[in-house]
Amino acid sequence: MACSPMRRTVTPPDRAATDSASMSGAPAHYRALEHLYAAAPINDLFASRLVISEPGVARITFDIDERVYHAAGAAHGTIYFKMLDDAAFYAANSLVSDRFLLTTGFNLHFTKPVRAGKVVAEGRWISGKRRVFIAEAHLTDEEGDEIGRGTGTFMRSRIALSGLDGYRLPG
Repeated sequence: MACSPMRRTVTPPDRAATDSASMSGAPAHYRALEHLYAAAPINDLFASRLVISEPGVARITFDIDERVYHAAGAAHGTIYFKMLDDAAFYAANSLVSDRFLLTTGFNLHFTKPVRAGKVVAEGRWISGKRRVFIAEAHLTDEEGDEIGRGTGTFMRSRIALSGLDGYRLPG
């Protein structure tokens, strides 16, 4: 297959993550991504946990308290963005086992303020398997009410996952 000059700079699609016949390595990739999430310095600031259960699906649980409040006594919008972006990002990156994805755009909608308690961010891949991926995420509070939702666009970077300190394959 011939490539145009512009495509030569793009990393080829990751066959191991997108070919359903070779998904045996997927659980190891998911655990390595979970470790990468936990190892990110920003996550030292948040009580949260990532679980990737299947291709294109990520779930993050967060504990919200007054440390993340704005002046009116509810979680600041930056927390909503972090939760939504992370869930959508990891849903998309679960489909790519060789490269780190980068967020190139994100739209979010606030539907309800949250003050305290557990919040769940669930991300799902929507489309894309080569260079650009689209994923959505929604947030629910302890009562099961939606408090926010968003859609992100993610692009393959030149950063190899295997070169990142936090990305550790089990075994």
